[in-house]
Amino acid sequence: MGWNLLFWLIICFPTNIALLASTFYQVLMLTDLESDYVNPYEASSRINYYVVPEFIAQGLLCALFLFTGHWFMFLMTVPVTCYHVWLYVKRQHLIDVTEVFRVLKDEKNYRIAKLALYLVLLMVTIFRLTLLGVHYFLEDDDESW
Repeated sequence: MGWNLLFWLIICFPTNIALLASTFYQVLMLTDLESDYVNPYEASSRINYYVVPEFIAQGLLCALFLFTGHWFMFLMTVPVTCYHVWLYVKRQHLIDVTEVFRVLKDEKNYRIAKLALYLVLLMVTIFRLTLLGVHYFLEDDDESW
């Protein structure tokens, strides 16, 4: 049972935090672009820098949930992973500098939806870590008697 706690603490929690931070940064860049604080080239290059690593991290996390038998988390992450694969196959995963203002609202809404999903995943991960921590604390306490 110790592997389950390590899986949630060492792999899932940091990956969720990284995905959340990456998506929040992308939403921030799109908001700055919308307010005309950054130019389209700078915003596109900053966002595109994080897109492929985010897709890889999301896919690996989804695969890890599948292989470790965490079905609820797998079912929560598989739609986003499939959408990422679909975007990558159609070569629509990067923001084009010349069309950034045309797709700005859709890209921002898409990333806000991903941000909400990653927040839910983080809350479930924290809840799971709390349950596992309490379980191991009580298990160790029973052995001392």
